[in-house]
Amino acid sequence: MQKIRKGDNVVVLTGKDKGRTGEVIQVMPKEDRAVVRGVNMVKRHQRQTQAQEAGIINKEASLHISNIAIVDKDGKPTRVGFTVVDGKKVRVAKRSGEVIDG
Repeated sequence: MQKIRKGDNVVVLTGKDKGRTGEVIQVMPKEDRAVVRGVNMVKRHQRQTQAQEAGIINKEASLHISNIAIVDKDGKPTRVGFTVVDGKKVRVAKRSGEVIDG
């Protein structure tokens, strides 16, 4: 089970976007990376296709999972642990002890 999943609200812990929050769009578990909406924006040159025009576009680049943390109910970053509730493994916020999902 992953500690950070698609759709989670996260905060960036280090780097140029430190302190910014956003929603996880994509998680790449084999590379230990995640893409967060509106964070770590980079410019990319794009060739023209039938679907899109040519030009320079802004898009999100991936961040290492160790550089982001789930936002707790009080708006601060928290670590994630696991417990078994009713025979089901669920994620738990270490700061508040609250169940994240399930």
